[in-house]
Amino acid sequence: MGREATLHKHITLAVIKELKPGAYTVFDKTERNLAIRVNPSGVMTWQVRLKTSDDHWYWWKLGSLKGLVPEKARTQAHLAKAEADAGKDLREVKRRRKRDAARQITLRTFITDTYSPWVKAHQKRGDATVATLETRCADLLETPLPDLSAFAVEKWRSAYLKRGKAPATVNRVLDDLRACLSKAVAWGYLSDHPLRTVRRATLDTRGRVRFLSPAEETRLRQALIARELKLQAGRAAFNAWRAARGYNTLPDYATYADHLQPLVLTALLTGARRGELFDLVWGAVDLDLGRVTFVGTTTKSGLSRHVPLCTEAQTVLQTWHDQQPAKRQEPEALVFPSPQGGERLDNISTAWGGLVKVAKLTGFRFHDLRHSFASKLVQAGVDLFVVQKLLGHASPIMTQRYSHLADEHLTAAVAKLG
Repeated sequence: MGREATLHKHITLAVIKELKPGAYTVFDKTERNLAIRVNPSGVMTWQVRLKTSDDHWYWWKLGSLKGLVPEKARTQAHLAKAEADAGKDLREVKRRRKRDAARQITLRTFITDTYSPWVKAHQKRGDATVATLETRCADLLETPLPDLSAFAVEKWRSAYLKRGKAPATVNRVLDDLRACLSKAVAWGYLSDHPLRTVRRATLDTRGRVRFLSPAEETRLRQALIARELKLQAGRAAFNAWRAARGYNTLPDYATYADHLQPLVLTALLTGARRGELFDLVWGAVDLDLGRVTFVGTTTKSGLSRHVPLCTEAQTVLQTWHDQQPAKRQEPEALVFPSPQGGERLDNISTAWGGLVKVAKLTGFRFHDLRHSFASKLVQAGVDLFVVQKLLGHASPIMTQRYSHLADEHLTAAVAKLG
């Protein structure tokens, strides 16, 4: 207990009421190894001093003052001393009981009952994290927490890779599992982190960089225009059919028939992620200053960033804004809502797939519009630090994947001298 003041009294309820916060110990004159430990914070606990079989002393906590009256504390102290005299180390008994209790808690139980409510409340992707753990770590779910070892996880990883899963995918799952078990340690379910010695697989940090060539961008833009014209013609033909039969006609489409063209162009001209655009509201778009703000609650890094709008991006968003009904122009309204009811979009897979097919783009994802934005900046000579800020990368490592584009651009320029 350290060099603190000690008092010796016959501890009664009256004595307890007189105790003040401080750093001292009050020993009981009746049960000599029984004491009240007083902390400066005012916390007071019953403790008993016990001796191990090799004559080492240690303190054993019995409980709080509120939970034990003096006579009951003396009885428990006497019983604890009897067990210690019989050769029991109560600390080891407690640790064993805790381990036995933990063995009743499997990884599945911990995730479902404890980790899932926390991660869903504190992380933007909480639902996805839980789904990943429950599906990708299925082989580990029935393992008791104390039996989760580095060997068990390495065995799981080897089996997962043999199923044809990419190392990058396995790394992401491993990161989710590591974070989950870190909470198990922090909350007292595990005494040590089982993945402390498990390392992520070494990968090419440049990753996959697929961006549009000038010809591909031209085809993509042409496909967007062709799609608009097709939708416009379809609405005109439908209205002509209705008018010929005396039915009410539908309103003609405005500049944009739906959200796809302004969404795609905004992604291409701002480098925004798909989810960031799905969550974007008009209050975060300053059309006068020509700037859009992606707030931290919607970004991958959790940090807000401001992206200036080029002239084309400003025109696209202004046109899209002006054709929205008044209710959908409010600051809290989504910029790219679902056509059905104005709720948040959840995917554009069908429309995007059709667009890419018409544009004849091979292996091109919506996320690659972000790579195209970055690649054009780098090839235009923009510093990588600026590109990092525009993309919202928390680390410059992710931005380094575009560094070679600057070299290629310079090489192409010098080659023209020939």
